[in-house]
Amino acid sequence: MDSITNSKLFSKILNDEILTFGQIKTFDTDTTILDFDSYIKTLPIVISGIVKVIRTDENGKEILLYYIKPGESCIMSFLAGIHNNKSKIKAIIEEEAKILLIPINKASDWIKVFPEWSDFIFELYQKRFEELLLVVNSVTFKKLDIRIIELLKQKANMFNTNELKITHQQLAYELGTTREVVSRILKQIENENIISLSRNKITILK
Repeated sequence: MDSITNSKLFSKILNDEILTFGQIKTFDTDTTILDFDSYIKTLPIVISGIVKVIRTDENGKEILLYYIKPGESCIMSFLAGIHNNKSKIKAIIEEEAKILLIPINKASDWIKVFPEWSDFIFELYQKRFEELLLVVNSVTFKKLDIRIIELLKQKANMFNTNELKITHQQLAYELGTTREVVSRILKQIENENIISLSRNKITILK
């Protein structure tokens, strides 16, 4: 919690509120911390680790929307929570994470009391909106091979490694396509010496 409560973004009074009402939990990789159609009782703020947020359609087809990194939260959770709506997204731990859980009623009340908290929420809203526009642009205008390369490089940057432990099926889920299509395109990219493939691992070469 120190990385949040010691932040110069927040006043001492707000930091004290966070210490009083917030709760830290540690979650293992692949844990679902928020599921579709569930009611949201707490706002998650990532202390360490990474959380991925995905959306699914009526046929069960999934697509990656964005990642939540340390110091960030999920604005879609906040908006659904304060209106007592069911979640329309799924949040999964991408890398073992410590999450600060703030009761949604407190997160809502602080908007009216603490200007710095209001700024934090609205900056998140802008960031997520821009990321969602990039997803729409990518799905609409970019070829799948480009999307795969961009996603792999994004993951490599987040984890600070060129060797990614990921399956073709995982990539397919995040890109909203099939494993067969992803495998075929990965092989093409490997033939271009951009990546190297091995069992459940992809190495980015350039």
